[in-house]
Amino acid sequence: MFSPLLLGLMVFVGVAALVGGAVMLFRPEPVSKVEDRLRSLTARGATDDREASPKEASILAEPIEDSSGLTHTLFERFGNFSLLCEQADTNLTAGKMLAVSVGMAAVGGALGAVLGVHFALAPVLALLLGALPFVWLMFRRSRRFRAFAAQLPDALEMLSRSLRAGQSLGFGFNMVATEMPAPISKEFGRAFEEQNLGIPLDESLREMTDRIPNLDLKFFVTAVILQRQTGGDLAEILDKIGDLIRERFRIWGQVQALTGEGRLSGVVLLALPFVLFIAVYQLNPDYLQVLFTDPLGKKMLVGAVLMQIVGALVIRKIVNIKV
Repeated sequence: MFSPLLLGLMVFVGVAALVGGAVMLFRPEPVSKVEDRLRSLTARGATDDREASPKEASILAEPIEDSSGLTHTLFERFGNFSLLCEQADTNLTAGKMLAVSVGMAAVGGALGAVLGVHFALAPVLALLLGALPFVWLMFRRSRRFRAFAAQLPDALEMLSRSLRAGQSLGFGFNMVATEMPAPISKEFGRAFEEQNLGIPLDESLREMTDRIPNLDLKFFVTAVILQRQTGGDLAEILDKIGDLIRERFRIWGQVQALTGEGRLSGVVLLALPFVLFIAVYQLNPDYLQVLFTDPLGKKMLVGAVLMQIVGALVIRKIVNIKV
């Protein structure tokens, strides 16, 4: 099916791309631009009323991370990839992600050639492995959101106790950043540091809601902004929001227990066709060739995939009850 030369070339390209992506992933970030920016800001004899030179102005205007390449531009056209990586708490860039994805896809194609799978399934295997980095990024982002939501009631309770003890809201933010684990400690610590650097607290909290799109966090931010504008007992408001979040988690646990059978049935029904396809292909490959060679078989295959997708969406709609 594949010549040895082509197979060796595919394996070489896949391994080289994977190694290159891993090197780019774990390579420390360059600090030369940070040093240039600090040097331009702290230059001796600089005064506030003089205009910066063109070279210094370009250093101050450009971002610290040089990520404005073609890959970054293409990624930003389909979504804010930088915000996605920030939400997942990773230092990946668009170039690194693309390199790792291409390497995984090449390994998938080479693996399909080594295993001797059908030529129509080799691109599918390459596509699945190439999509794994993006799946991992979304899984990491979702896991961080869930951890933040679970930690938010304790953080609000800590802020409430801090306010009742006579401390300021900024001190409460610092206490959450030092006493609680990540990810909530990192987000509240960032808001505290931004406030110390002169950024208004309202703006810092709004940026936190952009990084963590959590409804309960938006309630908290709205309560803080309104309290700063109109006054009121913020500690009592935080206690009520914390109780509301805990009650929602309790009801959500009951819903998950009641829908557990439906979710398990959905997993079994969605996985059964793929498992049977692999089993039949291993036992009698010729029996399935009609699905790839006959026009009616191709239509049936496409129809089966579409029906699987529709079934998955319907089952998800049934068992995914919002609380």
